[in-house]
Amino acid sequence: MDVDGVLTDGRMILSERGDELKAFHTHDGVAVALAKRGGLRTAMVTGESNPIAKTRGAKLGVDSVVLGARRKGEVIEALCAEFDVPAEGVAYIGDDLLDIPAMQTVGLAIAVADAAGPVKAIAHVVTRARGGQGALRECVELLLRAQGSWRRVVGAYVREHGGR
Repeated sequence: MDVDGVLTDGRMILSERGDELKAFHTHDGVAVALAKRGGLRTAMVTGESNPIAKTRGAKLGVDSVVLGARRKGEVIEALCAEFDVPAEGVAYIGDDLLDIPAMQTVGLAIAVADAAGPVKAIAHVVTRARGGQGALRECVELLLRAQGSWRRVVGAYVREHGGR
């Protein structure tokens, strides 16, 4: 998945000291946990070099976080080789022009609702949710439902984290 514009709303907030701040939606954090429980591997691929994505990815247990990825199609190919997964078995969610090569590489290209027009044009699926508003959660649910494991995964997650 892309980060800015997918896991965030795409805004970059700067403090007086020049620190960059980003807001992430908790539903997308739970989505990573559900994906892992459902046997899906996850990766965050961003053109930015700011370590915020690395920190968020580590907190969520994302399998790989790639910073400074300007050639995202090549990054996806390298991740496929690293995880021994064919590109056809990969879904990628993006929102802007640098995501197009990655989306053209994978088997399921997903655009967030507020993605750029050319990104939506090549997507197999466009989410109802905007970037930073639970779009990843929507994607994980789509994938797990397609695999027939959504109810089982959610049930196990709720049992583990819900106290019963």
